[in-house]
Amino acid sequence: MDNEKENNVKHFLDLIQKSRKGKFKIYIGMSAGVGKTYRMLQEAHTLLKNGIDVKIGYIETHNRKETHELLAGLPIIPRRTIFYKGKQLEEMDVQAIINLRPEVVIVDELAHTNIEGSKNEKRWQDVLEILESGINVISAVNIQHIESLNQDVKRITTIDVQERIPDHVLRMADEVVNIDLTSEDLIARLKEGKIYTADKIPTALNNFFKSDQILQLRELALKEVVNQVGRKVENEVPKNLALKPQKIVACISSNDKMAKIVIRKTARLASYYNCKWYVLYVETPKESSNKIALDKQRHLINNFKLASQLNAEVIKVENNSITDAILEIVEQKNITTVCIGKPHLNLFKVILSTTIFNKLLNNLSSSNIDLVILS
Repeated sequence: MDNEKENNVKHFLDLIQKSRKGKFKIYIGMSAGVGKTYRMLQEAHTLLKNGIDVKIGYIETHNRKETHELLAGLPIIPRRTIFYKGKQLEEMDVQAIINLRPEVVIVDELAHTNIEGSKNEKRWQDVLEILESGINVISAVNIQHIESLNQDVKRITTIDVQERIPDHVLRMADEVVNIDLTSEDLIARLKEGKIYTADKIPTALNNFFKSDQILQLRELALKEVVNQVGRKVENEVPKNLALKPQKIVACISSNDKMAKIVIRKTARLASYYNCKWYVLYVETPKESSNKIALDKQRHLINNFKLASQLNAEVIKVENNSITDAILEIVEQKNITTVCIGKPHLNLFKVILSTTIFNKLLNNLSSSNIDLVILS
């Protein structure tokens, strides 16, 4: 009875805290130059005309004439100055924003890494702090900065994007708006000098701004917004009408490369279903801490960290049988989907030659649990 009362109180407190948080809107795009900052500034003007106290917390116009002109008439919160390695640099003044308490603040470049010595390492962490204080935030990010899409973006562009935001930050948004352009329109804007200065245009055309790459990035951005809308619809459907909630477990080994692939791809799957997910590592006797190589131990720790950043619950268990351990966790956590990496051998040969894999397949099949093999 006491536990029930405590749960009711906690639930009510959660509702109060949620209502106190600011609303979060993100403009997302496939690339620089699609018009995210321009749209944010347009919205700021509209809000101002409607009597809303809106201020610019941080904006980066990249000296784009049309965008820069939209700053006129908008109240701007001065940036704070930081001296770093003998240089005078500027960052968003988070404390000034919280002290001024505007109804809405515009914060550009969500994936930005703050200068060393700042309170928070990343700008998205600054934004969460502002939201917690009850201020509404409008921000922007490009699709290549989403953590779980890192390898997809690298495959498309050959660029390893260093500044990234965890997927759960995007899921926290109350509204995600895609700023979409065709590849032809985006390349035309580039050639007209509306994105970069004339000296940078040839390099951009030969690297990031290729039609096939833009099309693939555009597809990623559209899919992300579709997923976001799906999650919102799912959250608004009464629980008694909802389908059985998805719960996914990613099973990883000490193979560093394959583990990263399994983690990131499972994160995308969990994001699509907007569901809880786990990362499971089964430590067999031959991989105990006193037998496994130090570099493998280090890779494992880094992969656990990556999983946590992608909002997974990491489970590490010791067991002689990997299959038994997986089945125990499946039952314990009410798992609906098990994700594993593609076996090194031909799958058909594995099924025929290994009782371990066969046992896993049979048990999952009889329990109506999906098994996803990730390439």
